[in-house]
Amino acid sequence: MSSVKAFAPQIKIPATYMRGGTSKGVFFRLDDLPAEAQQPGAARDQLLLRVIGSPDPYGKHTDGMGGATSSTSKTVILSRSERPDHDVDYLFGQVSIDKPFIDWSGNCGNLTAAVGSFAISNGLIDPAQVPENGICTVRIWQANIEKTIVARVPMTNGEVQETGDFELDGVTFPAAEVQVEFMDPAAGEGAMFPTGNVVDSFTVPGLGELEATFINAGIPTIFVKADAIGYKGTELQGAINEDPQALQMFESLRAHGAVKMGLIDNVAEAANRQHTPKIAFVAPPQDYLASSGKQIHATDIDVLVRAMSMGKLHHAMMGTAAVAIAAAAAVPGTLVNLAAGGGDRTSIRFGHPSGTLQVGSEAQQVNDEWTVTKAIMSRSARVLMEGWVRVPGDCF
Repeated sequence: MSSVKAFAPQIKIPATYMRGGTSKGVFFRLDDLPAEAQQPGAARDQLLLRVIGSPDPYGKHTDGMGGATSSTSKTVILSRSERPDHDVDYLFGQVSIDKPFIDWSGNCGNLTAAVGSFAISNGLIDPAQVPENGICTVRIWQANIEKTIVARVPMTNGEVQETGDFELDGVTFPAAEVQVEFMDPAAGEGAMFPTGNVVDSFTVPGLGELEATFINAGIPTIFVKADAIGYKGTELQGAINEDPQALQMFESLRAHGAVKMGLIDNVAEAANRQHTPKIAFVAPPQDYLASSGKQIHATDIDVLVRAMSMGKLHHAMMGTAAVAIAAAAAVPGTLVNLAAGGGDRTSIRFGHPSGTLQVGSEAQQVNDEWTVTKAIMSRSARVLMEGWVRVPGDCF
């Protein structure tokens, strides 16, 4: 009779699988994580990689909770905040699909829409602060970028209202609207425009000299003109994600731009900073057919924007990149502002692969430097599943 080799049994960890905006991820309370993973470091990263199912050379996340896209390979850790005038601390981890790597360098603006809902439902908010009916204001400290975000979550009969008729392009079904305000979203250290210019020229091998707007607002982002790199601005995912040469070009552009922004010292370091900066290309309004088959007319939008996330064209728009778009649009002379027709703007509606999105912003110039005091957008959020995730006990 053959013996059965003993392996470490699985452990289970309380978790919630949530959609926020056009992303979804696995949410944890910090206190529910194993003790070894309650602090930053290798144990935490190994645990979360196993939860998601990374690294996966097959690119499917079959053995984990991830969805094998940048929009669905995400983790969130929340805890009560000890910071004055804040309710909850929000830490976001962007999990690489094919590498044993979690990028902690930026925020996920889409999942931010789910943070308030999770915090209320999981006892992280003072009950006295939560209305029976109406709007619950949740003050969030975004720990990755050290910024304040305010989420306004609808409540009905003492519970988070998740269902509704708010439609968000890139999300299949309607849900309740959650307004999210990104307070002072520009860089905490240094200028919103790290080079000191609203438009710069820089050289990228194979592309030559390009104009770009480098901005630190919401998330570090590089904007270039679509026609300068051979695109129209109406592209859907297949046009880029199925073209290996295009993907290499965008990564080279991103890496050289990151050096120009001062985020890294040399292009080789970009491989260990996949989440930031983002690279996006813009164009004046044109008619196009969105990925859902919806007809978008030039008159529906102010500007076209397509953005790359974790090496692929995003199916809609990252929330943090939407903040960068709004901030850049509000400042006269940026490539985003010029593509939208120029002038002063307090809001912008842009076209992305799944449809359109409107974002508001408030910009001002102080001592010859531009800054954005607030960016506002509406998203939605919904619990998809709650209970426990299971992972082998020896995975971290």
